Amino acid sequence: MKNNMVECRNVTYKYEDTETKTFNLALDNINVNVSKGEFLVILGRNGSGKSTFAKHINALMIPTSGNIIVDGLDTSDDNNVWTIRNKAGMVFQNPDNQLVATIVEEDVAFGPENLGITPDEIRRRVDNSLKKVDMYAYRKHAPHLLSGGQKQRVAIAGILAMEPECIIFDESTAMLDPLGRNEVINTIKSLNANSNMTIILITHYMEEAIAADRIIVMDKGKIIKQGSPREVFREVEIMKNIGLDVPQMTELAYELRKSGIDIRNDILTIDEMVNELCRLK
Repeated sequence: MKNNMVECRNVTYKYEDTETKTFNLALDNINVNVSKGEFLVILGRNGSGKSTFAKHINALMIPTSGNIIVDGLDTSDDNNVWTIRNKAGMVFQNPDNQLVATIVEEDVAFGPENLGITPDEIRRRVDNSLKKVDMYAYRKHAPHLLSGGQKQRVAIAGILAMEPECIIFDESTAMLDPLGRNEVINTIKSLNANSNMTIILITHYMEEAIAADRIIVMDKGKIIKQGSPREVFREVEIMKNIGLDVPQMTELAYELRKSGIDIRNDILTIDEMVNELCRLK
């Protein structure tokens, strides 16, 4: 469909355990679509298949069976790979592994230069990308002197300079301190809201998922639940049973309800909790 950025059709992925010579199922018949402009969060404990799923969208991995279609292009077709990677950029955990130059603006220019884009157009893209992630003032700085959050924002600018339609963040805040995480999440939200960028965010931090349009919960290679943040997080028992947390305020509401207090079960934020407690007076 034209309004889908990603279509996953019966996607299964098996990998061989070299020690036991057996095949393990990392993705088990996944069917899901991601709309253009959507902010999708994927949650799951380690080994749930979420990062494997992300790498399939960027054509870093190819399904054992089934198909992944990115903006109308099948990832299984070798002729489509580079076009797909331009359409769907990927930002990984460690920003140091993604920075290749000694000056910030040169790092951001690296991708467009490899595409053979004209110098004037590269200049425009670099400036625009750095402004979008609020790093333009650091364009002449050395990347290795930046904070973790700043480095990750430069890495995002490098992807933006390729002018993708979708960015996949594979636990891109995992190695950052709370300030750095906040910087990157605010950048992600801004790209989605102001540039209509399709965002696929894989994270362990439940608070980061609150702003999503939709959450997909994975376990043992399957999608076990999906819906809005309210719909997903109010199922506290289900989340706990698969080893996941819920946002702190949702957890507090859950404990209050267990204590017999009549409070909503879909509270996500501190403001909502305050309003609900005031209502009970």
